[in-house]
Amino acid sequence: MAKVNTKENFQDILWKGCDKLRNNMDPAEYKYVVLGLVFLKYISDKFELKYKELSEEELKDNLEKGELSEDRDEYTSENIFWVPQSARWAEIVKAAKKAEIGVTIDDAMFMIEKENIQLKNVLYKVFANPNLDKGKLGELIDIIGNINLHSKDNKNEDVLGQVYEFFLGKFANSEGKNGGQFYTPESIVKTIVSCLEPTKGRVYDPACGSGGMFVQSEKFVENHCGNLGDISIFGQESNGTTWKLCKMNLAIRGIEVDLGKEPADTFTNNQHSTKKMDYIMANPPFNIKDYWHESLDGDVRWKYGTPPEGNANYAWMQHMVHQLKPTGIAGIVLANGSLSSNTSNEGKIRQAMLEDDIVDCIIALPDKLFLTTGIPACIWILNRDKSNSKHRKRTKETLFIDARSMGTMIDRKLREFKEEDIKKIAGTYHAWRNIDGEYKDEKGYSKSASLEEIKKHDYILTPGRYVGIEEDLGDGIPFEEKMEGLTKTLSEQFKKSTELEEEIRKNLASIGFEVE
Repeated sequence: MAKVNTKENFQDILWKGCDKLRNNMDPAEYKYVVLGLVFLKYISDKFELKYKELSEEELKDNLEKGELSEDRDEYTSENIFWVPQSARWAEIVKAAKKAEIGVTIDDAMFMIEKENIQLKNVLYKVFANPNLDKGKLGELIDIIGNINLHSKDNKNEDVLGQVYEFFLGKFANSEGKNGGQFYTPESIVKTIVSCLEPTKGRVYDPACGSGGMFVQSEKFVENHCGNLGDISIFGQESNGTTWKLCKMNLAIRGIEVDLGKEPADTFTNNQHSTKKMDYIMANPPFNIKDYWHESLDGDVRWKYGTPPEGNANYAWMQHMVHQLKPTGIAGIVLANGSLSSNTSNEGKIRQAMLEDDIVDCIIALPDKLFLTTGIPACIWILNRDKSNSKHRKRTKETLFIDARSMGTMIDRKLREFKEEDIKKIAGTYHAWRNIDGEYKDEKGYSKSASLEEIKKHDYILTPGRYVGIEEDLGDGIPFEEKMEGLTKTLSEQFKKSTELEEEIRKNLASIGFEVE
């Protein structure tokens, strides 16, 4: 089979690899088998490419064999993981058809973790599982082996990132509601990153899932010619397997991140409690009902009021406000209910946040942006320093953006924001916020509302209440002319209706039925 490295063929072949296991394992399980193998293949390919380069350099410069190719510093300086000989892909292929292939792969994972401290307790050692069909596993190795995950031509391409996003999207669908806990659609992440523009300081996600916010933050810095060393990344994730996915995702990209010592609940075991953040970007699970613990009663984070025990939305927001520096800013995806709910103290908390002047912007999102839920969603931008001298003073004002009509359907079930959509939303926010911006309210789309206006709406933050209905610019045809054309069309339709009625009566009469 020929090597494949185009994105489309790459994804098709990987999905065929999943088909090899689909009938024997639950989607939530075989995802880790496939991703684990892809990870192993990728780091092995990358290591072998560098090994070959260094070996050729040894020959060229008449150096002793191994003088460069066995020097770990030559690899680690380029963020290449050290892969022991027995853990390299060629050795996995040799054992692919043997009964002990599962043990061979698990051993390879253990060895790689041992040799690379940043991968400790990260890789999946699930291949010796007796429920995993070893014949199917061997076929999957053959399929993945024919995908060119690394070459001189695509040296800087984020190949594992493509695989990762592809699988998260596919499996999020397969796993239903549970799949959404580690996957935020890329276009939503890009929208938040474009609004916040993280360029220097600490970036934090308290419900980081697979690390999408971090990846896009790094890409933003790179695309704007910034210095990646100027940002530090912190996150937390309670789900153990998702925590590993995140560590793997960021490790392969060479992104340094502090995810805490272990997977842990952000509310009851905050692993970054002493740190204050410059940027917070998050898509916490919507409307969590079972998050509360008695230890949270009277928590210092509940500055604006105790959140309801049966819904975590306002617990998440207050946690993030607490973690922000005095100059910090946060972008949070939440269910639309957070904009208007008045039950169990939520209305009072929202009012207190508005009166404390921390709510910078509310963005209403269109439907079908999420794979796993139809719940309408929005983005809250919370800003602890709205009077910052670098920006236009927007004290006691909140910007409302109604983006519900934006986005493009990419299939029957899923919508995404295109680059022009993201540019418009972020551009509107920055024009409103920045001193040199030229912001104007746009009926049906955006509105800068004062606290007094918001009070008149009982502190409800649904953007549609403020932006109004888009003006109908019309088609330029004078009213009289338009009405004349419409009545003429209607007259013709009435005439046709009468003719059809007569035809039906005749047909019924011909078979002995009369209609009064």
